[in-house]
Amino acid sequence: MTQVKSTTVLAIIHNGAVVIGADGQATFGHTVSKHNVKKVRKLFGGKILAGFAGSTADAFTLLERFEEKLQSYHGNMKRAAIELAKDWRTDRMLRRLEAMLIVANQDTLLMVTGTGDVLEPDYPLAAIGSGSMYAQSAAMALMKHAPHLTAMEMVRASLTITADICIYTNHNFVFETLQDEEERTK
Repeated sequence: MTQVKSTTVLAIIHNGAVVIGADGQATFGHTVSKHNVKKVRKLFGGKILAGFAGSTADAFTLLERFEEKLQSYHGNMKRAAIELAKDWRTDRMLRRLEAMLIVANQDTLLMVTGTGDVLEPDYPLAAIGSGSMYAQSAAMALMKHAPHLTAMEMVRASLTITADICIYTNHNFVFETLQDEEERTK
């Protein structure tokens, strides 16, 4: 799997909530060019979350294609991700795109890469970007040792730790959330 050196995106499913968070930093080489890029989106009428790492223009192209696939497959996220990955790997133009995606619905997290991978992690969390291993480690520790925290608290704390360590990750976070109906009514 390609390691994208440009940001950190973290998604967690915990206690009926799905949260994707990302930092807002965009870099050009070794220079920070923007501090507040929105790298997470709600798709398919707010039922699916997506986050991206990598070249912004490439990621927007992939998000558009993923949305088209979601429409074609009536919101079937896994099928849409697999079809996107196939196109991404075989299409001459798409093959050159340098980005990764995390997509999530109420039940499932997927990482989608340009090498044709659609990975569903073993744990209910996924991270991509240059700070992904820091964020994933922090999130796993919080899930194991502080399960009383909300998904939002876990994502925020993990991204904060990551931003303290990774030079390609800043503290300007953006979050998107989904909650199941039962959790919303509590």
